[in-house]
Amino acid sequence: MKIFMVGTQRSGSNLLRLMLNQAPSLAAPHPPHVLERFAPLMSLYGDLQDDSAFEALVDDVARLVEANPVPWPVTLERADLRRRCRERSLVAVFGAVMDRMAEAAGKPDWVCKSLANVHFLPEIERYFGDDARYLYLYRDGRDVCLSFMKAVVGEKTAYHVARQWHAEQQLALACGRRVPYDRFLALSYESLTSAPEPALRRLCAWLGIEFHASMLDYHGSEEADRTASSGRMWENVRKPVIAGNSRKWRTQMGEDEIIDFESVAGGSLAELGYELEFVGRSREARRYDEAALATLDAENRRRKAQARETLPPADAAARKPQEDLLAEIRSRAVTA
Repeated sequence: MKIFMVGTQRSGSNLLRLMLNQAPSLAAPHPPHVLERFAPLMSLYGDLQDDSAFEALVDDVARLVEANPVPWPVTLERADLRRRCRERSLVAVFGAVMDRMAEAAGKPDWVCKSLANVHFLPEIERYFGDDARYLYLYRDGRDVCLSFMKAVVGEKTAYHVARQWHAEQQLALACGRRVPYDRFLALSYESLTSAPEPALRRLCAWLGIEFHASMLDYHGSEEADRTASSGRMWENVRKPVIAGNSRKWRTQMGEDEIIDFESVAGGSLAELGYELEFVGRSREARRYDEAALATLDAENRRRKAQARETLPPADAAARKPQEDLLAEIRSRAVTA
């Protein structure tokens, strides 16, 4: 069983993957985001039917995993990974890496919590077929927006976060309409944090596995400790579930920011059962001309640069090996 979390970051995916990792049959590592990071680079490898091209891809993917900020306790032999691939493709290499990781953990099934996989669903569905299950984890987009505004990663204006969040919810919802009902489950962050045991029991029933009380004690696990030690943005995973960690947007986002978000993503908010605060009630949805969009783009770039500047040195050092590897791969196009 291959379980893919889909949706948008900052929605509780690290919390949920640590809970699931406590199950005896599920391995749920911190993701190196293989598909998201390599998909834009695939043209640099040329024809994967060429042995040297495919070997280079396998080696680079393995190196990305080996450089992950949260270490994987697994050895990746390149020849073994190549043998595990049923075809020569990025998704096959990704599957081989995940299979090897689960095998090393002594578990038959795995969970990939890279929510950006929502952008690669056709390829995932084609390669994994009926073995794939899709766990759609969603959260009030305005709380997601607030979290991105405070985080090192991601977009930084309400408009840009809303645009990403809306697109990704629609991709996930379309997946739920497309695949058989027993292979897709939607779970809200709010239900997971307000009543974690019932939410986990429902999830376990869908997966056909037994609920274990240790899932609620994820914060004391070795994997939680490894994760929290690897970066400031994951430090909360050492704590029990924070039941009141919702609707903070009502007091911590400005009215203009909320209106921006609801103007862009109000349709998805409503479809998921979240009530809009302004748009459609006391305000009309905003329209954005070229000048407004240029201003928003400039502000988004400024905030991203500012967030990068405030990254603690230890966090920057943990991320640097992967960043250097990806820069090295991109440089091949220049030196070839």
